[in-house]
Amino acid sequence: MPRLYGERIMLREYRGEDFVQMREWVNDPEVVDNLSDVFLYPHTTSETETFLNNVLEKDDHHRGFVIADLETEAYIGQIDLFKFDWKNRTAEMGIVIGSRSLRGKGYGAEAIRLLQKFVFDRLNMNRLQLEVHDFNEAAIRCYDRCGFREEGRLRERHFVNGKYSDTVLMAILRSDYVKLTAGDIGRERS
Repeated sequence: MPRLYGERIMLREYRGEDFVQMREWVNDPEVVDNLSDVFLYPHTTSETETFLNNVLEKDDHHRGFVIADLETEAYIGQIDLFKFDWKNRTAEMGIVIGSRSLRGKGYGAEAIRLLQKFVFDRLNMNRLQLEVHDFNEAAIRCYDRCGFREEGRLRERHFVNGKYSDTVLMAILRSDYVKLTAGDIGRERS
C-alpha cells in the first residue's frame, strides 16, 4: 500500500521500531477499555511482537497503516482494515491514538478521511463499517463528523468496568462518501 499524506499526518507502513510506542498503550486501561476484548488480559511483549510481525509479513486478513507525524514520521497511532468481503465490497475499520497527549487534536478524523479516500477510491469498496462502545462518545462524534451513520446497536453486548454497554454499529457507504467530499454532509453539527 502506498503512503497517504494529509495536512498534519501521513498514513505509513508499520515498522519494527513502532513496537516501543505500541507497548506504551496496549496495557493502558484508558485506551484498551474502548477497544475489543483482545485486550481483556494484559498484553505480553510476545503478543505485541506477534501482532507487529504478522502485520509486517502482510497478513491477508488485516491491512493497516500507522498514523504518523507528517514531518518526523513518528508514531501517533494506527488505523487498520480487516474483515474484508471482496464480493460485497465491504471492510471493517479500527483506529487507536495511543498517546493520551495526542487525543482530541483531530488526528483521528484526519486519518479516517485519508483511509476513506483509500478505501473508496483505490480499493473500490462500497461500505466501510466499524463497531464502537456507546460510552465512547468522543469517538462516536468523530465518526459522525466523518460521515459514518449509526445503523444499529447490539444491546448490552460489551461488559467493562462492572457494567454492560451497547455496541454501536456504524458505517459509511460510497454514496455517503461522495456526498461528504462534495460538501453535502459531514459538516460540524451544533
